[in-house]
Amino acid sequence: MIEREHLLHRLGMRDVEESAERMVIEMDNRPDLVNVRGALQGGLVATLIDIAAGRLARNVVGPHQDVTTADMNVHFLAPIVEGPARAEATIVRAGRRIVVTSVDVVDVGRDRLATRATLSFAVLDARL
Repeated sequence: MIEREHLLHRLGMRDVEESAERMVIEMDNRPDLVNVRGALQGGLVATLIDIAAGRLARNVVGPHQDVTTADMNVHFLAPIVEGPARAEATIVRAGRRIVVTSVDVVDVGRDRLATRATLSFAVLDARL
C-alpha cells in the first residue's frame, strides 16, 4: 500500500488491486506531470511500472527476502493523454534467485494499450 505522505502518493499513484497473481496501480495524467505534448512523462510511466512489478515480485519471495530491479525493458506504444494510466503487473516466472514480471500500462480514458514492459528482479536474502 502506498502511504499517504510518500512521494508516490503525492504523484497520484494509488492501489487498485493487489493479489498474489496481480498488482494494479493507477496514476492520473495531471498538468504538472505531462511533457510538452500533454502526455504523461515517460520517466513517470517507467516509475509506475517498476513500482507495480516490484511490489508484486516482493509478494512471491520468502519472508526473509526482498527484491531489487535487475533489468527493465519498456516499449512505449502510445502516449497517455487522458488517463489515468493503469499498470497491471503479472508474474511470468518466480524462481529462487530471479523473478520475472510483465506489466501492461493502459490509458484508461482511451482504453488503449500505451506501454508493455518486462522486468527481472534479483531475489536478495536478508542481511544478518
